[in-house]
Amino acid sequence: MVAPAEPTRRAPYRLTHTLAGMPPAGTPSNEPRAPHKPFVHTRPTGDSHDPFHWLRDRDDPDTITYLEAENRHADEWFAPHDELIETVFREIKSRIQETDQSVPMLKDSWWYATRTVEGSDYAIHCRGRARETATETVLLDENAEADGHDYFSIGSFDVSPDTRLLAWSSDTDGSEHFTMRIRDLTTGRDLDDVIIDTSWAGTAWSADSQYLFYVTYDEQERPSTVWRHRVGSAQADDVRIFDEPDERFYVGIDLTRNGEWIIIDADSKTSSESHLIPADEPLTPARVVRPRADDLEYHIDHWGDRFIVLTNLDAVDFKLMTAPNDDPASWTDFIAHTPGNRITRADTFADHLVIHEWVEAQPQLRIVQRDGSSTSVPVGDEPHDIELDSNPEWRTDWVRFATESMTSPGSVWEHNVRTGEQVLLKRQPTPNVDLDRYESERRWAVAPDGTRVPYDIVRLRGATPGPALVYAYGSYEASMPPWFSVARLSLVDRGWTWVLAHPRGGGEMGRRWYLEGKLLAKRNTFDDTNAVADDLVAAGLVDGQRLAVRGGSAGGLLVGACITLRPELWAAGVAEVPFVDVVNTMSDPSLPLTVTEWEEWGDPRSEPFASYMLSYSPYDNTSARDYPALFVTAGLNDPRVAYHEPAKWVARIRDVRTNDAPLVLRTEMGAGHGGASGRYDRWRDEARVCAFLIAVLS
Repeated sequence: MVAPAEPTRRAPYRLTHTLAGMPPAGTPSNEPRAPHKPFVHTRPTGDSHDPFHWLRDRDDPDTITYLEAENRHADEWFAPHDELIETVFREIKSRIQETDQSVPMLKDSWWYATRTVEGSDYAIHCRGRARETATETVLLDENAEADGHDYFSIGSFDVSPDTRLLAWSSDTDGSEHFTMRIRDLTTGRDLDDVIIDTSWAGTAWSADSQYLFYVTYDEQERPSTVWRHRVGSAQADDVRIFDEPDERFYVGIDLTRNGEWIIIDADSKTSSESHLIPADEPLTPARVVRPRADDLEYHIDHWGDRFIVLTNLDAVDFKLMTAPNDDPASWTDFIAHTPGNRITRADTFADHLVIHEWVEAQPQLRIVQRDGSSTSVPVGDEPHDIELDSNPEWRTDWVRFATESMTSPGSVWEHNVRTGEQVLLKRQPTPNVDLDRYESERRWAVAPDGTRVPYDIVRLRGATPGPALVYAYGSYEASMPPWFSVARLSLVDRGWTWVLAHPRGGGEMGRRWYLEGKLLAKRNTFDDTNAVADDLVAAGLVDGQRLAVRGGSAGGLLVGACITLRPELWAAGVAEVPFVDVVNTMSDPSLPLTVTEWEEWGDPRSEPFASYMLSYSPYDNTSARDYPALFVTAGLNDPRVAYHEPAKWVARIRDVRTNDAPLVLRTEMGAGHGGASGRYDRWRDEARVCAFLIAVLS
């Protein structure tokens, strides 16, 4: 039971010869410059001149010309470092077992597994009748489906209850608009059914495997409408069964864990509403569980003889309640609220529940019996991650979970809920890595307002102060547990300290931690991250002249805001698909996600949000001063943070900065928010980031 994933930003003038390698005097000779085109935003804070507003029009040929010029400049900057990029890429590749397979999982008498093959970019999905033969029958080879496409990403992968059909969807340009197909697993061939423009927001099968439910977007890229498709029919015949008109809410769909109910969730940033359809009566209209109310969040699952409800009703950090099958709106307390212990999800099994929660900025799992008694799954003291793994079976005494830390690769375990026995099923192989060389620890910084801010570090044992990279996100109540990365080792092995900060705006320390880092408290996110950097220097752990900050999307905003507020603190930044044109984007309800995110950031069309947001918006606060070395990325087809935000920011920095530190913008012209899709391209992209940091700070 977990909320659907959020979709975590004039006058005619032609580009001049400056884009052909002849920039104005005083700028680096190979640096592109975007021309000014007059445009004025009318704001509560006064008129704002935006000479690069034109870049949001991707149909303007000048826009593509400029992005391509920036890409050529990026290629030119990286060219002298090609050998370093290749070295780091080989290092990453050498630490990965390229031909591998997942731990098989059992569902409905079939064992399912995915495998990878050396030299192939994508996964191969398989099944067999026994654990030992789980890779025997190929269900879907992503490599074959990706052939001929520069980008490929799987959305849905949903096997029907009768195990005969597979609903699968793919995106081939990074726009997150998926085409759904239905595969006959007996013949291995897709049926004639083709459903276009589906979303990432889930699917659900009816119990008889005759109907498939899916979600589509509205014009603002918001998952908003649920459809029912009968297998074997045309999409034009599909029936709209739910439509969410309130632009603050996005829609998701799923089955309860036991497969008995189809759940439609409508969620805003501050409230939610669930609707139910019996899976064995798919033509029944959806019925609401409890009507939405301001600041009330809940998500429902079925526990056989009752419903289980995860809610913040009189419980800021959430609690569990139960409801009878014949009255799911009548809730009774089951697992009490504990302030500071944020329950993020609860998974039902026939005879127990598994709760995932955050306690003191560390995730943990709790097994809950039907009488309400509970025990925690043991995990070490080192900063770690622990999550439920695939557990499709409803009746079982074994719970599968996954762990990792910054010094320990991902591992899959089984835990017996009756005996407490634990079995290690697999630890991800890491060839050519001596894990004993590394150490990790939890530390605490103090923010300007006195708040203690947790952060985790990994470095070589006995390392002396050297360069450091601080990674942070800090938005949408997203908690960022430590994770293992073989790519990160290419920095750590060169004497770097890698740091994971947990600033306010995330959820690591409970709902309060989130509330103190959003809306009119958003600057706490950036102050907390800067405080982590200060603490690293004060503790003598790092070289204070060689600090870098990295983040993506809302974390890219964090990068921009941190260097805007404390430019002297940072020597370099990596901002990936950064949400940096905050005021302009959040002022325009026609753009994707704007309306749904006013509850996260505020609406700058009125005060006090207009002035507050203006105080930290990186694009609006770009000024004539020295800037650290910056590597910025964008995706032309990005539906979440539009490519023009990083492009405008870089153009403005180029226009006014007083130094010539590296400033590199690289736009994926055929991808979206997540960048390249193939694993080898992703490794090379990571090698490029590492090479940038090594080149400018080592």
